[in-house]
Amino acid sequence: MTDRSSLVADDAGRSEGDSQGDVFDLVGIGFGPSNLALAIAVEEHNTDNPSSAIRARFFERRSAFAWHPGMLLEGATMQIAFPKDLVTFRNPASSYSFFSYLHDRGRLVDFVNHQTFFPTRHEFQDYLQWAATRVDADVRYGTEVVSVETVRNHNGVADLFAVRTADGAIVYAHSVVVGVGLRARLPRWATESARCFHNHHFLFHIEDMPEPQNQRFVVVGAGQSAAEVVQYLHTHYPQAEVHNVFNRFGYSPADDSPYANRIFDPQVVDELHAAPLSERERLLALHRSTNYSVVSPELIEALYATEYRERVSGRRRLFMRRASEVVSAIESEAGVTVEIRDNLEGDTETLECDAVVLATGFEPTPLAPLLGDLAPEAPVLSVARDYRLPLPENVTADVYLQGGTEKTHGLTASLLSNAAIRAGEILTSIVERRELRLPGAGGGIDELGRISDHHTYATSEAR
Repeated sequence: MTDRSSLVADDAGRSEGDSQGDVFDLVGIGFGPSNLALAIAVEEHNTDNPSSAIRARFFERRSAFAWHPGMLLEGATMQIAFPKDLVTFRNPASSYSFFSYLHDRGRLVDFVNHQTFFPTRHEFQDYLQWAATRVDADVRYGTEVVSVETVRNHNGVADLFAVRTADGAIVYAHSVVVGVGLRARLPRWATESARCFHNHHFLFHIEDMPEPQNQRFVVVGAGQSAAEVVQYLHTHYPQAEVHNVFNRFGYSPADDSPYANRIFDPQVVDELHAAPLSERERLLALHRSTNYSVVSPELIEALYATEYRERVSGRRRLFMRRASEVVSAIESEAGVTVEIRDNLEGDTETLECDAVVLATGFEPTPLAPLLGDLAPEAPVLSVARDYRLPLPENVTADVYLQGGTEKTHGLTASLLSNAAIRAGEILTSIVERRELRLPGAGGGIDELGRISDHHTYATSEAR
């Protein structure tokens, strides 16, 4: 916390380094797809409303925009339809749509002839980079934010945040939008190394991995990423065995049927947020098969066909270690010694491997290192409908969460499928709450506890 009384104040009661010109309406922490969608929404708002432009700055610790570069396996396709891009559900006329990207790249007709709703990840990554290059946004790449601290005025109210970066710089903002993404979830027995690594960085590690000596790989996990890595290793290392270890009996197919997919509809966020926690948890558990630890039926069929052909030929390279778990993985110069327990039989087997790939999922990045005492306990169970984090009464500056709100807002909390709508709703809230801060504004800032029935930037039928 910073007390303005400890600073050299000017006539307006703010410090010289805290003048209005140095205060942003919003500072975005992280510049992945979610805050990129927000930056586009800000640009479009400022174009349409120049007299009430939003002043924003974004910080990204990477040196350039990137989206899961270590997972861009050749031929891997998106799991969501391309209209769920950065803008279309919020503003179908936006020049930042996936269709606009295709037109700009000269592939619109070819893509339509392809007759698919699911582009490859390579193409979608190119779309995101295209949008990040075009957007009129103040983005500071190669800059890590290390803390967000309250700044109190002469009444003791924290109406600003001081956002500190690793290089010692400080900027001030009325609103902070946290879009730091997810972090890899690692098993207790795993120690990351050149031979034991999370699939999030798969392509980088495979490229740098020592030359295989054992001609054997272990992949841990039973989701889409695990199955894709299994297929990749089996294809690119034709002399090697690939052992997929998972605690279930086999892959579960992803449910992308139309009715099940309604769990991702924008208006469902309203229904889930208003529902009791017990009902939200019940529905999210019932529909986990739309997103978590599931595999596309086409990939399941391809891997099963491969395994069956090997059984017929007698030369086995693909092994599905069902109802099993890795007990330990000990690395040496020659590779990794992996102990696998079959939980059905109770037996253990030791394999000498060249690498262990951990396709073990992700978890929300902890907020405490960034927000300090303002951070909620995990999992986050209380977030306003407009994605604002509840803060003490004497803090009127706002923290918005782009991710980590699954318990309150549903399965779309960390997915691309609702990025456009969420960006619009956050921007709407920031604009409206800024109006309430203006001198002479009627009512109080705490009156804005939900998304307005009629607004310009959010189009999710929010009530």
